[in-house]
Amino acid sequence: MILLAGVMIAPAAVAQKTYDLGATDNEIKIGNIAAYTGWGSAYGAVGRAEAAYFQMVNDRGGINGRKINFITADNGSDAAKSVDLARQLVEQDGVLLIFSSIGTDSNLAIRAYVNEKKVPQLFVESSSAVFDDPSHFPWTMGFFATYRTEGLAYAKYILQNRPGAKIAVLYANDDAGKEYVAGVRDGLGDKASAMIVKEASYQASDATLDSQIAALKSSGADVFLNMSVGAFATQAIRTAYDLGWHPLQFIPNASLSIAAFLDPAGLDKATGIISNARSKGWLEPQTRSDPAVRDFLEWMGKYNPDASLRDQNNIAGYERAQVLVEVLRKCGDNLTRANVMKQAASLDLELGMLRPGIRITTSPNDYQPIKQLFLIRFNGKNWVPFGAVIGD
Repeated sequence: MILLAGVMIAPAAVAQKTYDLGATDNEIKIGNIAAYTGWGSAYGAVGRAEAAYFQMVNDRGGINGRKINFITADNGSDAAKSVDLARQLVEQDGVLLIFSSIGTDSNLAIRAYVNEKKVPQLFVESSSAVFDDPSHFPWTMGFFATYRTEGLAYAKYILQNRPGAKIAVLYANDDAGKEYVAGVRDGLGDKASAMIVKEASYQASDATLDSQIAALKSSGADVFLNMSVGAFATQAIRTAYDLGWHPLQFIPNASLSIAAFLDPAGLDKATGIISNARSKGWLEPQTRSDPAVRDFLEWMGKYNPDASLRDQNNIAGYERAQVLVEVLRKCGDNLTRANVMKQAASLDLELGMLRPGIRITTSPNDYQPIKQLFLIRFNGKNWVPFGAVIGD
């Protein structure tokens, strides 16, 4: 009789469901802070892409039978508003986790709060290395290869191909901008002080970059590390060209969207610029024989039809959403915040739209899911990849 009771009890134990606030038998609430207005509004495309991906998941039955309720809030590109929005998402909306929120400063602003509340802050929309710190902030996780890795990759390319270069650097006067510069300096090593002939910074409140670009041009530099982000990159590209300064130019991954940032600058003015990526191309006809590319294009056509195929922000949202869905699937019926972080910290995934050789890997001591990138050059129409996959 005891054995029989054990046999009969076991299935009930297996079927037990465990939830934290934000999860039920029918729903998973996911919070997000985006920039739909303000200077960073072009990055609102990421949030819209994520919403579109979750709609597809819901149309296909959800995650283990649960529909995603994606609650996204606009901080107006103002990091100071993010703390109140995070409190609203956690304490009023009752989300299970906060996902893919915008910006380094914004995510730093809410990090202490979500870690105190033990709410997952997953796959932040910033490549700053500060979000790979599980020993101090076990509830916060980054996503893409870091700004430092980007800076190291550019420095390596310059040393190999322009060893006599005179380098001018433009960067945002914030943590992210300083991390780019630190990566470049580390990559150049003992040659940094001789090769970098001028640095200039900008504030998010600056109306123009005219004075900074003029000063960088006057330095005589023949390589321009334009580490400005978004609309500031657009302005820097256009201003440098219009001033008759045509150095070899690099821009960060955050600024590579053709539709959002290069079109407004002028494609002729952006020709020859080098950046970096992680994903396969999808604009050239020959890429469409790849099943993953076809899936992405079909999703764009059905679920995100108003978005531009030339906007890289769509693939950024698509990939982040894919990985979160995988984390939540792995959680099964144990949808606690602790289990969400446990599953997020044990990933080994190959995403279809990532270039071969680039994987999603995490561990309890490694909160940087993507660690690799490859270089790309703009040919006046599209980005063209070159070289091997690069890791930090």
